[in-house]
Amino acid sequence: MQILLKSATIVSEHSPFNGQQKDVLIDNGVIASISDNIAPGNAQVISGNGLHVSGGWMDVFAHFCDPGQEYKEDLQSGALAAAAGGYTAVMIVPNTQPALHTKTQIAYVQNQAPHNVAEILPIGAITKNLEGASLAEMYEMKDAGAVAFSDGLKPVQSSGLLLKALQYVKAFNGAVIQIPDDASISAHGLMHEGIHSTRLGMPGKPAIAEEIMLKRDLDLLEYTNSRLHVTGVSTRGSIQLIADAKARGLQVTCSVTPYHLLFTDADLASYDSFLKVNPPLRTQDDVDALRAAVADGTVDCIASHHQPQDWDAKQVEFEYAKYGMIGLETAFAALRAALPDLEPAKLARLLSDNPRSIFGQPAITIKEGAVANLTVFEPNTEYTLSDDRFQSKSRNTPFLGKPAKGSVTGIIRQNKSWFRS
Repeated sequence: MQILLKSATIVSEHSPFNGQQKDVLIDNGVIASISDNIAPGNAQVISGNGLHVSGGWMDVFAHFCDPGQEYKEDLQSGALAAAAGGYTAVMIVPNTQPALHTKTQIAYVQNQAPHNVAEILPIGAITKNLEGASLAEMYEMKDAGAVAFSDGLKPVQSSGLLLKALQYVKAFNGAVIQIPDDASISAHGLMHEGIHSTRLGMPGKPAIAEEIMLKRDLDLLEYTNSRLHVTGVSTRGSIQLIADAKARGLQVTCSVTPYHLLFTDADLASYDSFLKVNPPLRTQDDVDALRAAVADGTVDCIASHHQPQDWDAKQVEFEYAKYGMIGLETAFAALRAALPDLEPAKLARLLSDNPRSIFGQPAITIKEGAVANLTVFEPNTEYTLSDDRFQSKSRNTPFLGKPAKGSVTGIIRQNKSWFRS
């Protein structure tokens, strides 16, 4: 199988062709040639409007619902959704039924890996059955292929357990992932606590529920000298806490979601359940702080927080709607909308280089002879996010039917590829 990318701008700081517009020929999963004008021969030709190619993107927090809730998403549909969003690798949370809390469950995910166009990297649970009561067999899961550890959508509430987890992963230089959320404060909230929650008559989730948990996690991190990745950061205060922790030399990294960079709590005036997410949408001031943190490097990478829900879970009163939206297929367009001036090189760092470095995945080089792991995209193409652009089983997204800028053309990973028809 040969694929020829015509006149593609190469976006890769590790490539000798960085910033140059070249033809790129991939032959049986290997970059065979990079030159100014390559004859197509029998190759599948990929061209476009301002075509760009970077190292394959990697998402660090997505829910594929498999095993247990395959009607929302499964490993195959999730991998296709990832490919449609430009991701060649996705880290999936352990909030399945049963949870990914044993080496057997990790092996179940790993056994599906050879069949999927995008690589699926399981995150092992910190606690048994995600119950927050006792540690799971983390070392066995690491040996089976778990790339990090987290209770995913149910952040660890016990300080003692998180302390033990941070100490445990030091034995193999592993990382713990947390959404900072104190459930004892935020349990009954439906949206950000503020003027808009008061106007709409909905119980709020205050920013302090996030920030007080983050302070605790950072204190535990400092005590253990371990590695922590904070995801779903949503407030100005949290960004400042992380910046201060980095300045003190703590091994902390963080990611934000595209929707926290784009929407605010004011957008809930229509009670749109597709915008019911956790952590909740915050204020414009918080959004401004997150955007600035992406620009200055405080934010290390982007996490889709892809959370599929079936139709019935969202088409109910806001109070009863389930949390989350699908995010893999809309992440790039949302980033382009939220940060239109972000140059492609910075996008490549956020989406490819940084997440791979944080979680110990091999760096990608775009050069002749290298194994292909590539995302092909058009940053300035405008289109409508119509139903036929989605590969996920679910459609819980506020973007459906909306205009967008920034289109993913496809991915190539070794001898597998997916391109938009």
